Amino acid sequence: MVTVWLRPQLWLRVLIVGSGLVGLLADQYRIAYYTSQSNLITLGYFGGVLYWMVRRNTVEPAAPRLRGAVTLWILITGLISHFLLQGGANPLPGLWIDDPAQQAVNWSRFLVHYVVPTLVLIDWIAFGPRRVSPWRDLWLWILYPLGYGVASVLRAIAIPTISDRYPYFFLDPTEHGYGWVAGQFVELGLIFAGLGAILLLIDRLRGRRPVPAGDETAAAEPARV
Repeated sequence: MVTVWLRPQLWLRVLIVGSGLVGLLADQYRIAYYTSQSNLITLGYFGGVLYWMVRRNTVEPAAPRLRGAVTLWILITGLISHFLLQGGANPLPGLWIDDPAQQAVNWSRFLVHYVVPTLVLIDWIAFGPRRVSPWRDLWLWILYPLGYGVASVLRAIAIPTISDRYPYFFLDPTEHGYGWVAGQFVELGLIFAGLGAILLLIDRLRGRRPVPAGDETAAAEPARV
């Protein structure tokens, strides 16, 4: 029996947890931000998976059906940061500047916005289990990011004097009104659903097994969804 300490699944997940932990501790992050929440969820999930793997000497993650949701949520963090907040700007030059304090901040943001989402996506693509989450889970996956947006708007209405009243510009109705914010929710919801569908499709394609010639039993067995 091969020990789990020699398997790449373990060390990739150690890298996920380590990158997220260093990234969050290297700067100040308010819990009101989706970045903070999604990274904490990712840390909690993969930290639990590592404990499960070592305790049972297995490469199979605990709560595998939750893995797809966590993957989607942290990918949303990376994509929103890069395209909506940074305008697609290259983050690499900021990692090598002369100001040590700002450089530490830039590295922190790079870890939580780029490194952790990329590593989690690699984990999803490279390792199983496969076909654990049915297609209907997609609608459950997008409830959290959309619910976060609704909760943020309600928080701003209930506590108008709070700092960081609107964590992200697309939640702020000040200039365009609540109708515009609702439109942002619809647009983002469709994008999130499309991204989740791509993750599920990757899972299905990676889960295909070639059927050996003459193996009629395997060919007749329906795929597990």
